[in-house]
Amino acid sequence: MLNPFKPLELVKTEVFSSMPGKFRKKSRTGWSDPNRQHAEVECFLEGPAFDRNGNLYIVDTPFGRIFRIDPKGEWDLVVQYEGWPNGMKFHKDGRLFIADYRKGILSLDVKSGKLESILETAYSEGFKGCNDLHFTNNGDLYFTDQGQTGIADPTGRLFRLRANGCLERLITNIPSPNGVTVSTTEKHVYVGVTRSQQVWRLPVMHDLAFSKTGVAIQLSGGVGGPDGVEMDADNGILVCQLGVGVWRFDANMLPTHLVHSEDSRHHHLANIAYGGPDRKTVYITESLSGDVLMARLPIAGKVLFGHL
Repeated sequence: MLNPFKPLELVKTEVFSSMPGKFRKKSRTGWSDPNRQHAEVECFLEGPAFDRNGNLYIVDTPFGRIFRIDPKGEWDLVVQYEGWPNGMKFHKDGRLFIADYRKGILSLDVKSGKLESILETAYSEGFKGCNDLHFTNNGDLYFTDQGQTGIADPTGRLFRLRANGCLERLITNIPSPNGVTVSTTEKHVYVGVTRSQQVWRLPVMHDLAFSKTGVAIQLSGGVGGPDGVEMDADNGILVCQLGVGVWRFDANMLPTHLVHSEDSRHHHLANIAYGGPDRKTVYITESLSGDVLMARLPIAGKVLFGHL
């Protein structure tokens, strides 16, 4: 029943695991200079994704690293390469797909550590900087091309790579497209639009074209707009908002929960993945501290393509 005045439920996080000291190397990189204002960084964690065995994979963008964290919280470096990985999702065939700011769309064989280029350019034109991706149940891949776009340069893009290999440029005027997800019915695509503090809803028509794209959620406050987004099994959506926490909105896009940390170091909750046997535990990358947080929610996450 619609109740826009329902009290917001607060959910506290706890630390699941922290990056071991042996992997921390505070320094400046080609990524951190423009994106962190020349500050030295130890890491910048993003892109959480679970395999079918309950292992959590995350990226460390400035150092081109992909880690595997087992269910006990133990870290293992899977691969390090000359790239800036960001979003990740598993394909049902076991490959881990990566949205890389420098290299486009990659796939990783997590057993051998071998990387393969899936899409380096769009019709021979380089990407601005790929950010996040999401599979539909038939294997189509949506991904965002964010680069340095924003309100003064609203030229960020959303692409769809069909399972048959056909590439489609869908939207070209997004002011900083970040996280992307698809509703449980697959009739809507949602994009976190960081610089305008919005989540856009893109209705998918019978011919897979978009029509009547609009704003589903308008945020304010924080130190930045929405980052990672993910759907739950009730067609609600989780939205990471930098400086605030992780919101849960119901199917009517009304807020029901706010996941937050009481640790002052945890102000950059950037991306999320559902895990655990019942998929009701949300795992959150706190980008700058090197911590991976966790919290319990009453509704399970949507089953993803990699787990079908």
